[in-house]
Amino acid sequence: MNNHALITTDNLIKKFPVGKGWFTALNKINLTINEGEFCGLVGPSGSGKTTLLNIIGSLDIPTEGDAHVLGQSISGLTIKKAAALRNHHLGFIFQTYNLLPVYTVYENVELPLLLLKMSANERKKAVLQSLEWVGLLDKIKSRPAQLSGGECQRVSIARAMVKQPKLVLADEPTANLDAKNSHNILKTMEKLNSELKTTFLFATHDEKVIQYLQRKISLDDGRVVSDESTSSH
Repeated sequence: MNNHALITTDNLIKKFPVGKGWFTALNKINLTINEGEFCGLVGPSGSGKTTLLNIIGSLDIPTEGDAHVLGQSISGLTIKKAAALRNHHLGFIFQTYNLLPVYTVYENVELPLLLLKMSANERKKAVLQSLEWVGLLDKIKSRPAQLSGGECQRVSIARAMVKQPKLVLADEPTANLDAKNSHNILKTMEKLNSELKTTFLFATHDEKVIQYLQRKISLDDGRVVSDESTSSH
């Protein structure tokens, strides 16, 4: 593996039991994604995007083959080591925001840091910086129910970025947002990608997201059908 490859997959296969048979969600996926890329897994529902994202995020394991993320074999990780990989190096952004309603914006963003050995002062600095990146410093005491959908998604980006992860995995991050909010969110992510060199990997079939991608990996029926750099950037 070269120094710059953040993710590599090697003949990755994932099957799920269906009735008496098996459904092949991923069929021999071979990919390399390098540090600092802003790329997406694109394809219709059921093409395998989320399954691949979940394996790369160590939320699932392959049936055959393997994925290496930050030099670690996903198949070889214990539950504890998979959790450590996620806690220290990965950020997740979901379409459902996954914010805790009883917590303030500040507390929601601070949550991932409570799993790391950081002083209260270091945590505070990181949370405020992260909320500044997404333009929500004025909302730190608000709770999710007091925010718009776009603001909730910005909080979830701040939470994903607060530990300055090497890799952010975003599953349909604009699914619940209107065009204006989607573009604001994507511009924010683009900025974080260029300024912090954070690698972003999306799973999406949203045209609004696709036009921001620097690389488009198209999946269909669990296979990579095309992999192209987009020249819009």
